[in-house]
Amino acid sequence: MKQNYNLLLADDDEDDCAFFKEALEELLLPVSLVTVNDGVQLMDFLADKSAENLPDLLFLDLNMPRKNGFECLTEIKKIERLQNLAVIIFSTSLDMNIVDNVYEKGALYYIRKPGDFSKLKKVIGNALAITAESNFKQPVKEHFILQP
Repeated sequence: MKQNYNLLLADDDEDDCAFFKEALEELLLPVSLVTVNDGVQLMDFLADKSAENLPDLLFLDLNMPRKNGFECLTEIKKIERLQNLAVIIFSTSLDMNIVDNVYEKGALYYIRKPGDFSKLKKVIGNALAITAESNFKQPVKEHFILQP
């Protein structure tokens, strides 16, 4: 694992953002976290960054106001300097059509938001470890969904 990962969380749910931040703090991992609250904010944030200053990993909620996670993922993969941005879908839904869709669009992993804090902590820790191990490459489809 490199020195410090810059994480970006795009999620409109304040409680989910707070739990995510708390889970990261308890994991004691070398990461910094920035949060944005909808897809428009996300794309504005990414537009302001040079290729070297992009986050290492984006946790992307699908159901957000103004611009949803699907639209953001599609846009990210069309913009050349963002194409290699590692995107982990972080959603409450686990609809297999949606999972297949975001896999095809190039998301790195899919996490269904656990309701339980200890599971959230575990799945975030796993996501960071496995992403680093795989060198930010998309896995085969069978390993796309990360479970706590």
